[in-house]
Amino acid sequence: MAERKLGRVYLVGAGCGRADLITLRGMRLLEGCDAVVYDDLIDPALLDLAPLDAERRYLGKRCGKHSAPQEDISAALISLAREGKTVVRLKGGDPFVFGRGGEELLALNRAGVLCEEVPGITSAVAIPAGAGIPVTHRGLSRSVHIITGRTADTPDGLPEDFSALARCGGTLVFLMGLSHLEVIARRLVEEGRSPDTPVAVLSGGNSPRPADVRGTLGDIARRAGEVQPPAVIVVGEVAALHFKQEERRPLTGVRVGCAGTGELVRAQRERLEPLGAQIVWTTRLGLKPLEPPALPSLLEEDRPQWLAFTSARGVERFFCLLGQYRLDLRRLGRCRLAAIGPATARMLEDRGLYPEVCPAGRTGEALAWALAEAACPGERVLLLRSAQGSPEVTNTLREAGLEVHDLALYAAKALPGPEPLPELDVLTFGSAGGVQAFAEQYGPVALPAVAIGPVTARALERAGMPARMAQEISAEGLARAVLAWAEARKK
Repeated sequence: MAERKLGRVYLVGAGCGRADLITLRGMRLLEGCDAVVYDDLIDPALLDLAPLDAERRYLGKRCGKHSAPQEDISAALISLAREGKTVVRLKGGDPFVFGRGGEELLALNRAGVLCEEVPGITSAVAIPAGAGIPVTHRGLSRSVHIITGRTADTPDGLPEDFSALARCGGTLVFLMGLSHLEVIARRLVEEGRSPDTPVAVLSGGNSPRPADVRGTLGDIARRAGEVQPPAVIVVGEVAALHFKQEERRPLTGVRVGCAGTGELVRAQRERLEPLGAQIVWTTRLGLKPLEPPALPSLLEEDRPQWLAFTSARGVERFFCLLGQYRLDLRRLGRCRLAAIGPATARMLEDRGLYPEVCPAGRTGEALAWALAEAACPGERVLLLRSAQGSPEVTNTLREAGLEVHDLALYAAKALPGPEPLPELDVLTFGSAGGVQAFAEQYGPVALPAVAIGPVTARALERAGMPARMAQEISAEGLARAVLAWAEARKK
């Protein structure tokens, strides 16, 4: 009988802001977990670090929003650990700074579950820093006090030792206090703070509604009336500082939802994040390798005149299978090669093989027409691609008089995206499969959408989401289309 795996839970602080603010230890734990239970205001890119088959479960808890009771969150962590899973409980900021991490750790300890806390950068420091405010500064503030702005134990919702806190000097940082801002300002003045004391109300990190409002205790409640939670309130002389160079990039503040494979999402990040965008992987398309037993006989006995590849992943998988079946490259003999586009062609060239057909159109249809023109009637074509490949390619080749064997090397597997759908400005889709998976989870949404090519655009039309189409079928083309959409929106 196999020994049962011992589960454990790690309470990991995600920090405040971009995914790369998480600690190296937190990142490595995410990469090896079986399940991730995540909170509000997490950079969705962090979820992409977890293995594709890891369970992703949203259990947020935030004032003013429907949220899971704390008891249910703790129970879920215990249950997952008892299933033998390694669980990352991903929490914004630091789990032990008003993050209820202590409550969850106590519940896990009582249940006998192995657990550990991994610190993160607290919002009390990170959000002011992002606005150019140091919470301590020589000559202005020699201490910092982090205070809850909401408690149920007092008549006005402020801590019972508020009077002492008001008189202690230094910088006061209030978390979860936006709804009590007017009361906080009034009480601080009543306790002796000058009405001219600088105050900043800040919302940043992964907040969908960033804000930076400056004022004084005398006027901040009026000035910050439109700010929406979550927000951090900074009181003290440092709140007048602004150690930040403004850099306005063309996609600053734009949240782009991307449906596709990990390779596509990484390519989108490389191109759009330097322009200021935030990329959210809405629908994950994993690729499941297949092992077609017919490959050896197709290469050795049928001896195709053409090998046609419809993706770079197909090239990778094909060469993996050659090694697995111990098929020498010389077995390819005089096979000629066709590639759907430059990325696929480069994968072949990296292996010393140079395709004779590579259409400019970069679509399956363009590949079929180019191959039909280059091949002679009666020649055999081994079409190497995804199990979800369009039958139109095969039909076009057969109509041209070619003998086609369609061989699936891998299959696309859709994994659920974050729930609920994060607030986004525009969506990008890299395949019709991505459109289908997105529509099945979220349905048609009233957001601008960009399709990588005509097949994907038609899928979006059928899903009730009309889209603009990239001028080039590539990650670069998608990025340019998003930039064009953003520029048009400003006009």
